[in-house]
Amino acid sequence: MSKSDVIAKVCATLLICGGTALADDAGSTSFDSFAFYENPITIRLPGGGLQTNCADPTVIRGQGADTSWYALCTTDSLSDADVDERGVRRSHLMPMLRSQDLVTWDYQGDAFATPPSWVVPGAGLWAPEITYRNGQYYLYYVATDVVDSVSGEPGCPSDNAIGVATSSSPLGPWVDSGRPVVAPRRAGGGCNFFWTYDPDVLVTSSGESVLYYGSYYGGIEARALGADGLSTDAETATPITIPNRYEGANVVEKDGAYWLFASASNCCNGPLTGYQVFAARSDDPFGPFVDREGVSLLDSRVGGTPVLTLNGNQWVGTGHNSVFEDAAGNWFTAFHGIDRSDPYFEGAIGYSRRPLLLDRVVWDREDGWPSVRGGLGASDEKQIAPLARAPRDPRQAARVRALANAIADARDPNAYLRELDEVDVEELSLVASASDELGGSALAPQWSWVRPPPASGFDLEGGQLRFATQAAELFGGSNDASVLTEAAPAGNWMAEVKLDLDVPSTGCCFNYVQAGLVVYAGDDAYVKLTHVSIWETRQIEFAKEIPGPAAGFPAYGSAVGGPPGGTTWLRIARVLTGGKEAYVSYSSRDGERFARGAVWTHELGTSAKLGLVALGGSGFNARFDHVRVWQLPTF
Repeated sequence: MSKSDVIAKVCATLLICGGTALADDAGSTSFDSFAFYENPITIRLPGGGLQTNCADPTVIRGQGADTSWYALCTTDSLSDADVDERGVRRSHLMPMLRSQDLVTWDYQGDAFATPPSWVVPGAGLWAPEITYRNGQYYLYYVATDVVDSVSGEPGCPSDNAIGVATSSSPLGPWVDSGRPVVAPRRAGGGCNFFWTYDPDVLVTSSGESVLYYGSYYGGIEARALGADGLSTDAETATPITIPNRYEGANVVEKDGAYWLFASASNCCNGPLTGYQVFAARSDDPFGPFVDREGVSLLDSRVGGTPVLTLNGNQWVGTGHNSVFEDAAGNWFTAFHGIDRSDPYFEGAIGYSRRPLLLDRVVWDREDGWPSVRGGLGASDEKQIAPLARAPRDPRQAARVRALANAIADARDPNAYLRELDEVDVEELSLVASASDELGGSALAPQWSWVRPPPASGFDLEGGQLRFATQAAELFGGSNDASVLTEAAPAGNWMAEVKLDLDVPSTGCCFNYVQAGLVVYAGDDAYVKLTHVSIWETRQIEFAKEIPGPAAGFPAYGSAVGGPPGGTTWLRIARVLTGGKEAYVSYSSRDGERFARGAVWTHELGTSAKLGLVALGGSGFNARFDHVRVWQLPTF
C-alpha cells in the first residue's frame, strides 16, 4: 500500500479527509511530516560506531526543565567491537543513554566504574530501574553476588540482592546507599537463595510506593518502599506470581487499575529464544493480579495474557520491557530482542546480543487489555515515532495513534495474524481425512505410530483416546517417545485437540510430564504444543527443534502460552507467508476463547505429519477427545 493509500485509510477512519486529520504542528497534511523509526533503536557511541546491545532496558523522561529522555541497560558488552587490547570482551556496569526524540540515543557512560563496596568485585549489576521522587533520581539494580558479611553465608556466588543509588541527574554521578534495599532471601540452608532479581518501582497516584523484585526461583514479590526510597519493610513482602514462571516485573497504573507486565521463558537462547511478555491486572498494587480470563498469576495453572511474543519476523526473545507514556500520552514499551539471523556477539557464540527495541502499546477499546501493536508484536519495518515533546496541538496525539494503526494494518507482514485471530472455525471446511472424533474402538486407518507404545499404553473408550504418558523424550539425542501421526493437508490449515491430562492440578514435582499436538517432520525437526507440568506450575509450552544446528547453536527452544485448564484446547495453525512456514499457537480453557501464543517459523516441508504425544514421565494419562483439522484461507 502506498503512502497516499495509508493517508486515505486514516482519513476515512477519522472521517476527516483533506482537512486536519494528519496535520502536523505547522498545519500541513503530509505523511512525511511525521517522524519514523525502525528497530533496532539507534544508539550512537562517542567517536563513531553504534551500541548494538541494551538488555533489560528502563526508560525515564527528564524532570523539570530537562526535556531529554534517558535509558539504562543491564551489565553487558556494548557491541561486537567492545573488546580490550587483549581481545577480551568488556562488560559495562549499566550503560546510560540519552535521547531527544526517543528513537536516536547516545551512550553517556556507565552508572558505575566498579561495584559498590557491599558487592563482590567482578559481580554483575543487572536490570536497572530508574525513578524520580523526593527531588532526585533513584537507580535500583540487581547485585548478582554480595560480600559474605551481607549474606551471612561465606563463598556463595548466588546470594543476590537489590541495591539502590541516588543522583540529582539521570546520568549520575550515582551515590550508592551502601547496603541492599532487599537483602539476599534464603530458600534453604547453605548457598540456597531465592533469585532476588529485576527491581521495578511503582509510585501510585495516591503516593504509595511499591518495589517489585524476583524471578523464576522464588517468584516475584512486592514490598512497601520507604519514603526515603532506600529501605523496604520486609513484613510487607507479598507474593505476586507463583515461582518458575515469571521475571522482569514492570507495573504501571492506568484507568484506576494496576497492570503488571512480566517476562517468561529463557531470555538468552540465541536464535531459538522464546522469551516473551505477559500481562495481568489488579485493583491493588499488591495484587492479586489476574489475566484476561480471570486466572491468577499465583495459580498453579498459571495465568497470564500474552502481550509481546514471537511473531515470525526477525525478532525472537522479545522481553524484559519498560512501559511508558510519550509526551503526548501515547503508550510505548522499550524491550530487548534477539535477531534470529545474527544472534550472538562476534566471536562469542552463545553470548546473545540483545539490542534495544521500541514499539507501541495498544489498549483494547472494549476491555482495556494491552498488547504490542494490537497483537502484531515487535516490528521490523518502519513505524511512526513517539512524541518526545508535547505537541502544540493536543489533537496530534490522536493523529499519531491513528496513523500508526493504519500503517500496522496496511503494511506490516504480520497483519495476517489479526485475520487469523478472527477466524471462525464454524465457517471453515473441515478436512475429513485428517479429522477424527476418536469414537471408535480402534484407531482409524489414517493413524500410524512412530515407535508404537505397548498395548497397555493406549486405548479408545468413551469417545476418547487414552494415551499413557511415557518415561521417554523427544528432545536432542533422547528420541524414544511414541508419536501417533497422520498426514497433514496441503496449504494453510489449523489443527485442534481437546485434551485432559491427569497430572494433579497442584503440587511439585512432575517435571516434565506433558501431552499435546506436534507437527512432525522427524525426531529432530518439529514444533510441539503441549500442556506441561513444570515444578509447581502447569503451563502451555510451544517448542521448536531443528536438526543439525551449527556448532554452539541451540537445537531446541520453547515459549509458553496462556493458562491451561482441567480440560485444555490446543491449536496449531500453519500459514505460508512471505515464503516461509509460520506455525502459530493457540490455547483455550473453554474451547471458545483462544489466546494466541508464540509463532515459530520452521522448514518442515510438505511431508510433515500431524501427531499426538504424551511423554516426559510415566504414571499419568492424557485423554484426547478429538482431532479436528480445518483448511485455512490464504492470508
